[in-house]
Amino acid sequence: MLTVRVRQRLGNGAAHLVIGGLQRPEAVAAALPAHSTPDVRHARLEAVTGAEDLLAVLAPDERRALAPILHRALAAFAAAPPDLATPLGVLPTSTRPLIMGVLNVTPDSFSDGGRHADTDAAVRVGHALAAAGADLVDVGGESTRPGAQPVPADVEVARVVPVIAALAAAGVRTSVDTSKAAVARAAVEAGAVLVNDVSAGAFDPDLLPCVAELAVPYVLMHLKGTPRTMQHDPHYLDVVAEVFDHLAVRLEQLEALGIARERVLIDPGIGFGKTTAHNLALLDATRELTSLGRPVLVGASRKSFLGVLTGVDDPGDRLEASLAVAALAVAGGARMLRVHDVAATVRAVALAQAVATARPSAGG
Repeated sequence: MLTVRVRQRLGNGAAHLVIGGLQRPEAVAAALPAHSTPDVRHARLEAVTGAEDLLAVLAPDERRALAPILHRALAAFAAAPPDLATPLGVLPTSTRPLIMGVLNVTPDSFSDGGRHADTDAAVRVGHALAAAGADLVDVGGESTRPGAQPVPADVEVARVVPVIAALAAAGVRTSVDTSKAAVARAAVEAGAVLVNDVSAGAFDPDLLPCVAELAVPYVLMHLKGTPRTMQHDPHYLDVVAEVFDHLAVRLEQLEALGIARERVLIDPGIGFGKTTAHNLALLDATRELTSLGRPVLVGASRKSFLGVLTGVDDPGDRLEASLAVAALAVAGGARMLRVHDVAATVRAVALAQAVATARPSAGG
């Protein structure tokens, strides 16, 4: 499949592009002028060129196939991401980054040690997250930490549905963190307005058809392996290119299944089958992911690579690192952050967004 990733747009109409899926990338690179600095890495063409200059050196069939994808990527990179419609109103991702508060109702969560496994306690925490500024409370009943074991669907439903129902009845907008169709259906029927799936539909063949039927927004995330195996020496030739291409392919597949592109957020899957170096490369490439034309969600809060970088072993003590990543992600174009420390993140994101939006009017 052809993919186009925009790394940077330049003032003269040119852009730094990475093109995947060309049948003869070396020949195209040779046909481009030297000032385009064309290169081919891992079968992907990279060049600094204008869209029409690139299309002009392609064969007619290549041009017809690439042109709409290229123009869509350039337009998406230049524009704000669209809003997301939910059963409880619009998520305004076109105007500001949103905060998704983490609410794990599992006994084995990496970040809170199961402190919210009790339904009443979880509901209280959900209200507190909303009061602190969370736009969504993400309720999960199965741990996806490295090495985590799967949980039967009925157990997961019993954990999340009472919490979601109670929060939704009180007007708190919730999402469900699950990879199972049965859990997604029960959660949405209880009031959840979004399905957050770490597997991109790979763990349950019924999940994506279920999401299409439910017609709610869906988080499409990249994961290498499974939670049990994902941190067993993950390897990539080019992590940014491979994650980008995976998300691009899956977006097309979702559309074929009836999940409209307009209902999808994309998530590079920080910490899910990635080393510290992989995570940093993906965070640095957040802006490039916007070439896909969908709001980008980043979930790096309290994760182990932050502990590696800062020497902080306890996930609960990684606040400063989590806030730094949140601010950098927003500066890079992320439109939703999945976080544990909502109030502090809301304040950090407000500053990061103010800086990110100041440039167009700075002359005043």
